[in-house]
Amino acid sequence: MGQPKKISQHLHNSFKGKPYISLILGCVGIFLLIFLGIISILYGATSIDVATIIQSLLHFDDENSQHVIIRELRIPRAIAAVAVGAALAVSGAIMQGMTKNPLASPSIMGVTAGSSFVLALAMAILPSLPYQSLIFFSFIGAGVGAFLVFGMVALAKGGITPIRLVLAGSAITSLLTSLSTIISIRFDIAKDISFFYAGGVSSIQKHHLSIAIPAIVIGLVFAILLSRSITVLSLGEDIAKGLGQNTRRIQLFGTITVLILTGAAVSIAGMIGFVGLVIPHITRFFVGLDYRYIIPCSAILGGLLLLGADIVGRMVNPPFETPVGAITALVGVPFFLYLARKEGRTMN
Repeated sequence: MGQPKKISQHLHNSFKGKPYISLILGCVGIFLLIFLGIISILYGATSIDVATIIQSLLHFDDENSQHVIIRELRIPRAIAAVAVGAALAVSGAIMQGMTKNPLASPSIMGVTAGSSFVLALAMAILPSLPYQSLIFFSFIGAGVGAFLVFGMVALAKGGITPIRLVLAGSAITSLLTSLSTIISIRFDIAKDISFFYAGGVSSIQKHHLSIAIPAIVIGLVFAILLSRSITVLSLGEDIAKGLGQNTRRIQLFGTITVLILTGAAVSIAGMIGFVGLVIPHITRFFVGLDYRYIIPCSAILGGLLLLGADIVGRMVNPPFETPVGAITALVGVPFFLYLARKEGRTMN
């Protein structure tokens, strides 16, 4: 009885004061999201002013080309960027918490590659599939990628370790990417597949959001409900069991949540890497180790990162657009190398 009380007291002391920082971070993040959202709607090939945005929202005219651009293209694009960024960031936070692996993220652990692979397979075999069906295949693919990575590591001698997960994730990602490329060439769908591998929200339309956004919202709600259990699980499976947690059930529901969030994100935005790696670390730096604060703040910061990356992608080489995945890689690759080096020192 004394040990759980000590652990609970330790947790309380570790997280003391963090709710206030989380609140400030959340408020500032939401303000910046609104600001960048307005910038995202204003900026593009066609010049639009704030008055036109307000007019299109209050008195939409389907014969006014600027109103149509705002309502049908730019607002869905901004919403998609925020939702996808939030989904990937929260997925990464959950994966890092459950596996105690600082290098875990959907893009590195084979989840996004699995989604893209099964999507490529579905488009090749059933080319006339509606978007509603494609998002379902995206969920299945996310599960396939995760199963292959964890299955490969589980079969190895010595069990699951952070470095082995990353190596297995890299190998499976390369394999699935190669298979997707072969499928795209064989079935002449390279143009469609290239969208998923470039990663971006430039082609988002309203009907894409009608299915993906509810799935992402459901995934975020699940993540928040699991946040306290993930906090305990992140301390270690033995400690979690000592505090009365059903670790297998937490891992099951956490994995399902990751698959929902990643599958929905990939289905509308393709493979966007490193958001799920970078954002949870930044969030933990500010709010501490409690996932009750990490998950909502990661959602806000993830949306902020992807929305900002989308705006930057439009400014780099106008009127052409740089894929969002390339922008996030510029931030994520150095961060990944830093974490890998730090983890390597820890292992030694």
